[in-house]
Amino acid sequence: MIRLAKKEDLNRIDELAVSVINTMKEQNIPQWNLSYPRKEHYEKDIKNGTLFVYEDDIILGVIAIAEQNDLPYEELSNWTDEFSIVIHRILVEPGLRRKGIARKLFNYAIDLSIEKGFTSIKIDTHAENYIMLNLLKKMGFEKVGYLKSIDRVAFELNWGEK
Repeated sequence: MIRLAKKEDLNRIDELAVSVINTMKEQNIPQWNLSYPRKEHYEKDIKNGTLFVYEDDIILGVIAIAEQNDLPYEELSNWTDEFSIVIHRILVEPGLRRKGIARKLFNYAIDLSIEKGFTSIKIDTHAENYIMLNLLKKMGFEKVGYLKSIDRVAFELNWGEK
């Protein structure tokens, strides 16, 4: 089940974040570290009503779905759509990867976007995060460019007119 995150979820979300960060470190993916993303970042998402969790008895996945572009996204002028949702801080329990949890979170974001009248989703990831790069490709996201200020590759999924 996917639902809006609550403040009471923060300890489990932070525990999951540490697990994901440590797994990324073991896999030599330098995207995150033990200072980001952590409890304070997810707490802000909860206050903004932009954090959702996937749970099956316990929280196994997390996704932030924002309705505004981040400043670094303005570096690129070749987005196909400015009216978009932005996805951030996706977590999936490392031992449960490749079980469809991330896909369910992405599909939830797509459904929510369509419901709210958006026609695209933007996301960025580290160039060495091969797990996310593969998922983005499978989900139909197209590479838009490189965000130099944050050292990330930007992607977009557009179902509106191009």
